[in-house]
Amino acid sequence: MPVADLIVLTIALGVTAQWLAWRWRAPAIVLFAAAGMIVGPLLQWVHPSEVLGDTFRPAVSLCVAIILFEGGLNLHWHELSSAASGVRRLVTIAALLSFGFGSAAAHWIGGLSLPVAMVFGAIIVVTGPTVIMPLLRQARLNRRTASYLKWEGIINDPIGALAAVLIFQVFVLSDEGSLLQGLTRALVAGIGLGGGAAWILGRGFLSGAIPEYLKAPVTLATVLVVFGLANHMQHEAGLLAVTVMGLAMGNMDLPSMEEMRRFKEYITLMLVSTVFVLLTADLDTAILADLDWRAAALILALMFVVRPAAILLATLGTDMRWQERLLVSWIAPRGIVAAAVAGVFGPDLVNAGFEDGRLLAPLVFVLVFATVIGHGFTISALARRLDLTVSANTVLIVGGSPWTTALAQALKHELGSNILLVDKSWHRLRDARLAGVPVLYGEILSEELQQGMELASVTCILAATSNDAYNALVCRHFAAELGRDRVYQLPMYAAEESHKRRHVAKPLTGVMAFSENSQYEELWRRHFQGWKFSKTRITETYDWESFLADVTGEAIPIGTIRDNGRMMFHAPLNPIRPQAGDVVIYYAPPQAKAARNRPARDDSSDEQPATA
Repeated sequence: MPVADLIVLTIALGVTAQWLAWRWRAPAIVLFAAAGMIVGPLLQWVHPSEVLGDTFRPAVSLCVAIILFEGGLNLHWHELSSAASGVRRLVTIAALLSFGFGSAAAHWIGGLSLPVAMVFGAIIVVTGPTVIMPLLRQARLNRRTASYLKWEGIINDPIGALAAVLIFQVFVLSDEGSLLQGLTRALVAGIGLGGGAAWILGRGFLSGAIPEYLKAPVTLATVLVVFGLANHMQHEAGLLAVTVMGLAMGNMDLPSMEEMRRFKEYITLMLVSTVFVLLTADLDTAILADLDWRAAALILALMFVVRPAAILLATLGTDMRWQERLLVSWIAPRGIVAAAVAGVFGPDLVNAGFEDGRLLAPLVFVLVFATVIGHGFTISALARRLDLTVSANTVLIVGGSPWTTALAQALKHELGSNILLVDKSWHRLRDARLAGVPVLYGEILSEELQQGMELASVTCILAATSNDAYNALVCRHFAAELGRDRVYQLPMYAAEESHKRRHVAKPLTGVMAFSENSQYEELWRRHFQGWKFSKTRITETYDWESFLADVTGEAIPIGTIRDNGRMMFHAPLNPIRPQAGDVVIYYAPPQAKAARNRPARDDSSDEQPATA
């Protein structure tokens, strides 16, 4: 197969697997593995290592470097405010225990020689972001629990790979001093090159020495240069260097960092899916014939004994809840870095005289598949059972006013505490607080306020201040996390030709909510004219058309609360068609409420005012 065809096929398969994972709510990493196995070992369509030749492994390494850099960008120091003690244990004591227990299991249960067992023990410390991040996106863990797995995966990824390198050098070179020398070079490369490059780029961004359109390309090029230079100083130190670089840049509060982070996330999504498909497609099933019952016993011991024992012992005395300790002790999928490192050192160990080194790659690949499938299919159910998830059913309303207070009260009857009114004016929140509506005081765009929010619990946002530009800014900010179809703002007045320059460009705005004549001033006017929020339930005998026929043309559909408790605002350009069981919230003058006691209507429709 030509190289171009291989690249096109793997990218298409990876992106398709991402979409199917979103559509089916399935673990994306499992679909990556399945796609690679189908086109590779099963159908024998592609053999990436044969097509790409000697460039295959270096290309995978460069992709992993970019993935780790992007992971470092997403590590924020403020996350440690609630999870610091647990994270410290996971990246130190837990890593050491995993190495010790894993090496012992590989030697005594797997039957590996001590050098091979110790290299294997170092490799299994790795729980990389290539598999952790898709699982976190799928499982919707709360922020604190997710931070444990995220920090452990990103920090331990280069540490495990580097430890395998150093242990390999000790046994192959038979020089105890090489361990200290290699560790010193790795630290210099990681902290010096990675931290230094981050500082230089940061200064360039702040001083304007790098133009806006070159920031992302320059950063990407610097990541690859740092990776290459660090690897020249010490083998596999490049992973540590790019992780340090990402961590440093992600916490510098640099301008345009959000756009760069988004750009890197898009690249990483492509690379994770593509590289994992390539690695699984390149798997030679013949190597599995070298494994016996001892290998199966080793894999089971690693999953059910080594990992749980290491985590539970390491986290004793921390502020981690027992539910968090239990989940983290089970979830430890291995991914690209583990597979790549094993593929490199297996043949090298055999060449160095350790015959059982040929088992290293197949053992790690089996562990990758066992953990990806086992943990991928259980993380969501286990997290829900342990009450560590957040449900996306909170409606966030930005901007306090008499109208939004009345809206929040109406929604509170149906959503309970899953409604939140946000404003930076304590005075504008006063009526809502007195009415028992949950409020959040502060600037919604401030970093401090967002650090304390569980954004994963937000199902939609309505920006309803008097400032159209500010509403657009709020929608644009949160659209990246929630999706543009879930960020709404009040409509703007239609601009005359001579006044269009005063209006926000539509591509920069959120979804226009309610109706074309629901501007801020219009809603205020109707509020003081006595308009009220009301609700009615759609049933099999009282459908959406019946409801529309009952209310006058003045009434404004506000939104629909699905029977699963999720709220969707009405949008003229993307109208909702409520189904049986849904509750419709609408805004109307008193005389325009839906007619009561119609013969065709089920009594459970329960139309009534929705205000307190």
